[in-house]
Amino acid sequence: MDPSFRVRLGTLEDIPAITRHRVGMMLEMGLATPDQCAVYEPEFRVFVRREILAGNFKSFLAETEAGRVVSGGAVYIVPWPGNPSDRLQKRVFIINVFTDPEFRRRGIAHTVVGVLVDWCRTQGFHSVRLMASDDGRPLYQSMGFFPTREMKLEL
Repeated sequence: MDPSFRVRLGTLEDIPAITRHRVGMMLEMGLATPDQCAVYEPEFRVFVRREILAGNFKSFLAETEAGRVVSGGAVYIVPWPGNPSDRLQKRVFIINVFTDPEFRRRGIAHTVVGVLVDWCRTQGFHSVRLMASDDGRPLYQSMGFFPTREMKLEL
């Protein structure tokens, strides 16, 4: 990563940047329209605040020397029944990985995801999951992520 950037833990004050990244990701992936995102944004801000305070949402943000947040990602921890090979009764997901378009292809997202994975490892998680966009898939595969047997049914 370009040494003019640093990655730091997000705080409650970063909720606007975290929200901007989530909305940007959803729009780029075609998961929502601008009108849908306008309705969603305040709900997401409430969710993130609640989950940060509960200790279930940890964001890591890359910022310029001037303090502009240009990339970030988060881990979200949920209760989960363990299994015989992993009895930890919670699961962690990487979510919200996004880099502002003009700062892409500099290794920033790779560094952010590396920080997220390292954090998960230090917390005792045996694995971490994420949903990848088509553009993000090569990055995650280069870091050792692989497809699983998970399936989905829209209701």
